[in-house]
Amino acid sequence: MNRTIFACVVVGTSLIGFAAAAEKPLQFIVPDNQIKAIGITTTPLLNSGESVRTSFPAQVMVPPNAEQVISSPVAGLVTEVLIQQNQAVKSGTPLLHIASPELGGLQLQLLQANSRVTLLRQTAQREKQLFGEGIIPERRVQEAQAALSEGEATLKLAKAALRLSGMPVVTINTVAATGDPQDGLTLVAEKAGIVTEIQVQSGQRVEAASVLMHIAQTKTLWLDIQIPVSERTHWQAGTVVRVQGRDLTGRVLSSGATVAPGSQTVVVRAELDGQNSEVGAGEVGADKVRPGEFLTVELPINETAGGWNLPLTAVAYDDGKAVVFVRTKQGFEARMVT
Repeated sequence: MNRTIFACVVVGTSLIGFAAAAEKPLQFIVPDNQIKAIGITTTPLLNSGESVRTSFPAQVMVPPNAEQVISSPVAGLVTEVLIQQNQAVKSGTPLLHIASPELGGLQLQLLQANSRVTLLRQTAQREKQLFGEGIIPERRVQEAQAALSEGEATLKLAKAALRLSGMPVVTINTVAATGDPQDGLTLVAEKAGIVTEIQVQSGQRVEAASVLMHIAQTKTLWLDIQIPVSERTHWQAGTVVRVQGRDLTGRVLSSGATVAPGSQTVVVRAELDGQNSEVGAGEVGADKVRPGEFLTVELPINETAGGWNLPLTAVAYDDGKAVVFVRTKQGFEARMVT
C-alpha cells in the first residue's frame, strides 16, 4: 500500500494495528495547495518493529575477570609514578618504582644461596673425581650430591621469593650473576589495558599488599541497564541494544534476579560488541566509552503482529475510537485503529 500517514507534529512514536471498520472509511477531499497552506505533514507508514525503541540509563562496567589490581608486593616508599590515570598501557609497561628495605634482605638471601650452591657444586665435582680415582668411598659422593640438591632447592626458594616480590626474572638472574643488588623495584603491567584508578603518589609509604592502582582490559565491557521491574521480561538474552550518540551496539546477556528497593528497577546486563580502537583490534575503543561512564541505551519495543509504527500525533480520537488519516489522491481517508 503506497500511502502515507497524516501527522502535524512528530513528538513521539506508537505501535498500533489497523482495525477492520464495519462502515466505509470517511473520505476528506483536501487539495494539495490547501495541505501546503495549512502545514499538514505526512510520514511513511512503517511496519519495522526495530524503528520503535525505548531508552534507559546504563553504566559501563568492567567484568570481574578483566580488571587487574596492582598491589605492593613489599613494604616500602613509592619513589616515582610512571603513568597517568586513563592512560592506555601495554603489557610490560613500567607503572611505578618502589624502594624497599625488605627487597635488600631477599636479595641477600639470594646471594648467599647462590654462593653456597657454587661451593657445593665444586665440592660434588671434586668428590666424584676422587671416587673415580679410588681415593674415597662412594658414600662421600652421595653426601656431596645430597648437599648440592639441598643448596639448589634453597636457591630456587630465594629466587621464588624475589619473583613474588615483583622483581623480573631477568633482574633476579643478573643480581645472582653479578652480586650487585638493586635498591628498588619497578612494577610493570602484566596485560594491556586502561589505567582506571591510581591510589598512591610519589613519596608515599605503602605496606605489603596495599592496592596501588587498577588496570582494566577493555576487550570486553558490560552495560548495566536500569529497567523498571514491570518490564524486566520484555528483553531476552540476545536482544540488540544501541548506545545513544555512540557508534556502539551490544547484546543482552542476562536479567538481574533482585530489585533495587529505592528505584524498583532491575539490572539487565548487556555486553558491548567489540570495535577497532587505539587499544587494539577487537577491543571497545577507549575513545568511545570508559569504565564507570553513564550512558543512555535504546532497546526495541516488542513487535506486535500486524502492527505499524507511526507518530503519536497521527492518532486522533472520535467518540472514544482511535483514528488515523491516510493520504489519498484526493485528500485523506479516516481509518479506525486499535
